[in-house]
Amino acid sequence: MVIAVVLGLVGACLLGCGAGAMVVWAGQVRSRRELPQPPDSSELVARLLEANRALLEQDRLRATSELDGKKGLIDQQLVSMTGELGKVSDLVRELEHDRHKAFGALTNELQRQHEGLNALSEHTHQLREALANSRVRGQWGERMAEDVLQLAGFLEGVNYRKQATLAGAGRPDYTFLLPNGLVMHMDVKFPLDNYVRYLEAANDVERARHRDQFLRDVRDRVKELTTRGYLDAADETVDCLLLFIPNEQVYSFVQENDRDAIDDAMRHKIVLCSPLTLYAVLAVVRQAVDNFRLERTSNEILGLLREFSLQWEKYATQLDRVQQRFDGVAKEYSALMTTRHRALQRPLDKIDSLRLEEPALVDPEIVPLALEA
Repeated sequence: MVIAVVLGLVGACLLGCGAGAMVVWAGQVRSRRELPQPPDSSELVARLLEANRALLEQDRLRATSELDGKKGLIDQQLVSMTGELGKVSDLVRELEHDRHKAFGALTNELQRQHEGLNALSEHTHQLREALANSRVRGQWGERMAEDVLQLAGFLEGVNYRKQATLAGAGRPDYTFLLPNGLVMHMDVKFPLDNYVRYLEAANDVERARHRDQFLRDVRDRVKELTTRGYLDAADETVDCLLLFIPNEQVYSFVQENDRDAIDDAMRHKIVLCSPLTLYAVLAVVRQAVDNFRLERTSNEILGLLREFSLQWEKYATQLDRVQQRFDGVAKEYSALMTTRHRALQRPLDKIDSLRLEEPALVDPEIVPLALEA
């Protein structure tokens, strides 16, 4: 019993085995106590160490197997995670590439927009400097008017005249040629100095002052046109005059701030036109001219048709007379070929019959002489 306890303590100290292994060994020792001689302690220690070593080897193998399985699972998970991380990395690189590309395109677009704004600002500045000169403003207005005329299909010398001097009535910028020898005049000179100053005003007081001055300039321009005498030649000129405003914004500004100026111009038979309204007026004029030409052409065609009808009646009458003459000739020719021919043929037939009936009594040389007599 003492030996079993000592061996159990030694085995526990040396190998740290479990209580189960000691119980197995103690049972073996109890079974061996009945033997005549007790076993040697060194042999028992060796056996115990061998048994513990076998158990440890089994535990090691089982742990190694479990570790290998777990390692395989971990490797599979690592491979899967590596693939997913690769996909994520590819996606991140693609997104980064797209971001750089989009950012570059946005940068280029912003650069172009900035250059366009600079160019627009420069052109605006040049336009303001140009509009500060009255002569340049007049040329600009004429250019705008010519563009509208070109869009409307008008040709100089055919549909309008430029800078045509009127007899004792000044010289309008444009004179439109209408049907029946009528004309319609248009002037493109328009005051813009105070409007430009209104746009460049630094405060509300200056802005209001330049606005009022600009509206007075518009009224003065309308009053000036009433003294030009463009509408005096009532037998040649239509009962209205066009005043061209070469900017839609200026035209809207006048309508919004001084509607009475437009009504006053209408009372003086002056029509204020922006580029859009001028195009509409010219379209109506063009349609009226085309309708007049069509009507005149139709009248000419109808006249020619009437003349053709008269000549056709004369031709038919003459043709009937010729037909009657041809019918008479044909009738007489038919009489010649039938009645007269038969009347002439009958004596010849009788002569032939006489010659056949009395050949011996008639001398062949005497018959021609008798016929000639």
